[in-house]
Amino acid sequence: MVANETHQVATEEPEFVSAPALILRSLGADPGRPAITTADGDVITAGDFAAATYRLAHEFLARGAARGTTVTLLTGNTAEALSARYAAGLAGARVVNLYDGMSAPVLAEITTSVDTGILLVDAERYSTAAELLPLVDVPTVLTLGPGPEAAGNGTAGNGATGNGAAGGEPIGEDVVAASARRPAEPPAVRIGPDDDLGIRHTGGTTGIPKGIRSLHGPYRSAFDVAYGGGRDDVPPRLLAATSLAHLAGVLADLTFHSGGTVVIQRSFDPGEVLAAVERERITDLWVLPPLLYRLLDHPAIGRTDLTSLRRVSYGGCAASPSRIREAIKVFGPILVSGYGQSEAQNIAVLPPHEHDRIGHGGRLSVGKPLPGVEVAIRAADGTGLPTGEQGEIHIRSTTVMAGYWKRPDLTAEVLRDGWLNTGDIGYLDEDGYLYLADRLKDKIIVVGGHVYPAEVEELLLTHPAIAQCAVYGVRDAQEAEHVHVAVVPAPGQRPELDDVRAFVTAHKGRMYAPEALHLLPAIPLTAVGKPDKKLLRDSHTG
Repeated sequence: MVANETHQVATEEPEFVSAPALILRSLGADPGRPAITTADGDVITAGDFAAATYRLAHEFLARGAARGTTVTLLTGNTAEALSARYAAGLAGARVVNLYDGMSAPVLAEITTSVDTGILLVDAERYSTAAELLPLVDVPTVLTLGPGPEAAGNGTAGNGATGNGAAGGEPIGEDVVAASARRPAEPPAVRIGPDDDLGIRHTGGTTGIPKGIRSLHGPYRSAFDVAYGGGRDDVPPRLLAATSLAHLAGVLADLTFHSGGTVVIQRSFDPGEVLAAVERERITDLWVLPPLLYRLLDHPAIGRTDLTSLRRVSYGGCAASPSRIREAIKVFGPILVSGYGQSEAQNIAVLPPHEHDRIGHGGRLSVGKPLPGVEVAIRAADGTGLPTGEQGEIHIRSTTVMAGYWKRPDLTAEVLRDGWLNTGDIGYLDEDGYLYLADRLKDKIIVVGGHVYPAEVEELLLTHPAIAQCAVYGVRDAQEAEHVHVAVVPAPGQRPELDDVRAFVTAHKGRMYAPEALHLLPAIPLTAVGKPDKKLLRDSHTG
């Protein structure tokens, strides 16, 4: 009996530690170090940030947040947004971010679809809350701070009336103030690797963006690999100039865990980014390729001290090889390309010393698949293709999503036998490097997210001046994509670009608005009767 008991103890699984708990432990281990520099220049120590986050987690628990519930964040690039995300995770709740650039009706549909129990609003999004709150019925709405100022004294500077979302009604109680009486210690909530971490949204053809379920276990695995843009004696300093609701938030997590500091900017401005790199001695910077080009083209680039930078990461859409070569000359051999998807996390990485890997048509490789990631190139019928031949990219790894939220039909389309069909077209060379050629799914990758043409086409067909239309992406000379629309006008009508842009922005958000409008007598069709978007792209090269 004793021997058996000894055996059981020896083989017992260690307790799972979630990523939020791991991050907070790292912050608490060195409480005096600066953890965050806010967009207003305030410095928050690791100890103060950890204590505030623990208190917030206890407050969320007292208000009903728990495993299986949803905490939705209507937040911008603020320290409070980061704290709220970690606190909700510590409480066991799944987290949903409402992205900037989407219209209030779309945000309302997302808020409702994810079964939001608590909606949190920070100072960057009060005006959006004024539009959103009348459209949703959420049990609890709270502000991450005192809420709009000038209560009862006219119109607040953010566009909300008085101290509230609409008509002077308050947005909600200040949960940060309420949490001050709670203990600054980890809550006793047991979280497992198969519990929901959150739901990330991407484009789709079902009326609202698809929700991608992520679990604690796969996300936690990212912290098993060392991260740090600085030298061994210089902790990383990340500049978060893009949305913390996207990849900048993931990099912030890794930076905190590795003992570094996150410097926050409200949004991307190339001049402000360059100034911050020099002033804050930034070591790590993440940009989408179009934003990288804006940095290269800014007049201050030549007189900015960039010597602190140790890593400039880019990805999210196709990059121009010539502009990447230019960036290497400006920043040095510190560029890192990443290829991944919300459905799969990171898939492949191209480190600085491998940026000479050039494939067909002069296109850069996106790198070798990461350890633990299997990549297969398959034909449309699912059969494997030989090295160098283009086909659909399928991947298998422990980081693949659990599925689409409440959409088993869509999940079954892309997840089969543990393999994810990425929807991308590409090939592997003889050395195992991956190259992207095109996308099977007709999504357009723009700064801020993904645009699915079918969604915009469906909306445009309700416009009284439009009889037929086709929406497609056009790449410019620097490989950045732009939304174009070909339109057959309704009889007696002649739609204008400004009107169409305003119409789409009002219904879907500015991210979806076309940048170019082409009036045609008819939409060209392929032999099988589908809009010939390849022909349209070739006819309008930017």
